[in-house]
Amino acid sequence: MNIDAILLGLEIILNPVSIMLILASVLLGVLVGALPGLSSTMAVALLLPFTIGLDPVVAIAMMAALYCAGTFGGSITAILINAPGAPPAVATALDGYPLAQRGEAGRALGVAAISSVSGGILSLFIFIVTAPLLAAVALSFRPQEYFALTLFGLSMLAAISGKSSLRNLIAGFFGVMVSMVGIHLVTGVERFTFGTTVLYDGIDFVPVLIGIFAISEMLKQSQAGDAVFERIRSVAVRLPSRDDLRLIWKTILRSTGIGTIIGILPAEGTTVAAIMGYNEAKRWSKHPEEFGKGSIEGIAGPEAANNAGTSGAMVPTLALGIPGSGTTAVILAALIMHGFRPGPFLMRETPEILYAIFVAMLIANVAFLVIGLLGAKVFSMITLIPRTFLWPSVFCFAVVGAFAYQQQMFDVWVMLIAGLIGYFALRHGFGPAPFVMGLVLGELIEKNWSQSMIIFNGDWTRFFDSAVGNLFFAMTALSLASPFIKPMVMRVIRRFRRSPTS
Repeated sequence: MNIDAILLGLEIILNPVSIMLILASVLLGVLVGALPGLSSTMAVALLLPFTIGLDPVVAIAMMAALYCAGTFGGSITAILINAPGAPPAVATALDGYPLAQRGEAGRALGVAAISSVSGGILSLFIFIVTAPLLAAVALSFRPQEYFALTLFGLSMLAAISGKSSLRNLIAGFFGVMVSMVGIHLVTGVERFTFGTTVLYDGIDFVPVLIGIFAISEMLKQSQAGDAVFERIRSVAVRLPSRDDLRLIWKTILRSTGIGTIIGILPAEGTTVAAIMGYNEAKRWSKHPEEFGKGSIEGIAGPEAANNAGTSGAMVPTLALGIPGSGTTAVILAALIMHGFRPGPFLMRETPEILYAIFVAMLIANVAFLVIGLLGAKVFSMITLIPRTFLWPSVFCFAVVGAFAYQQQMFDVWVMLIAGLIGYFALRHGFGPAPFVMGLVLGELIEKNWSQSMIIFNGDWTRFFDSAVGNLFFAMTALSLASPFIKPMVMRVIRRFRRSPTS
């Protein structure tokens, strides 16, 4: 363990300005998470251009803190008004809202806060141990192994979001195509520039990210009327009692493990972690019949899992340069924008960023515990903000953010076009996360392909000389085939269960 890197990381974060910026990110994350329609991914994308003048490590730490807080913020409105502010909080609402209707909203919020913080902090220690070990292994990778690894990351797009694996892969393919706009650095060939000099350097991902997440969601929400929620009026937040803790501690530990593992898998994300955490909590509960009626285990399971998933998703992002979720894809883009080399070289060349992010996420977990418990009732009331005020404000931030990145109107037009395309894509079932991951990974896969082909003198069959590369190619094939294999396996299992025992 590099003591100098640890001390440097602590020095960067543990100063008044950095701590204030992290706390501001936590507050913003809880607000965004509590607002149905907004997401932490959108908030991170909007924050990205405004961090240009900051210390790069502090900028990444702010985004990581916002990511953690946004995941928790959705549980507040899920419990109080049955309106999950973030997708992972859908599972929390199943038991949180019924418990609130029984007059125990404070107890539900307390269990959610403690479970989230416990899951987040426990998984952070797994993150601080796992990321350097994974990076150390990856340091032995050559370009062909990186190509195979990145290809495997792209194959995981089939499972990242939405109902259709094919749509996810198509969206990821278009993301890769957009990443190829500009002059190829090896051959000097112009691609998709249409004779326009402004496209020679390619399309910057910052305006694309803002458009695809913020503008497309704004257009989608503009077609929905203001929702009216039934409110829980009396909220006196209280921490779980000893009896509550005795009932949920095993659930918290189990869900933390589930969330961390799911988070580490590229493209799975916190929503999958939360659903699995809820299902396993019900499976192992002594009182499964109480689930859906106000079980505190039904709150602890998804909350510990989704927050553990945020730390887990940072592991492949920092150690391998493969995003673990849609939000970490944006964070990976931020790393590139601030001049960092994603992957194992990040661990070797700038290890202080790992410890700085660890401390920032640790501060964020403690901060949203305090902020969430003290301000739960206030946060539940921000859903009263009319969309006629909310979305114009988001639009203004989007325009300013896109322009501020390079001070050119071309980026604003890119942002608006990306938003329109994203809106029509959403209407036809194409999620933004696969596109963004394709956009971020496209450059990496092309670079490693080009380097490998130069080393191999154009003989592509030498990609299969590496045992590690072959392993990733096999995993890629299984990942792409899983949407077709899984239904067949499930049918066999159902037949086996129905067949009489001998």
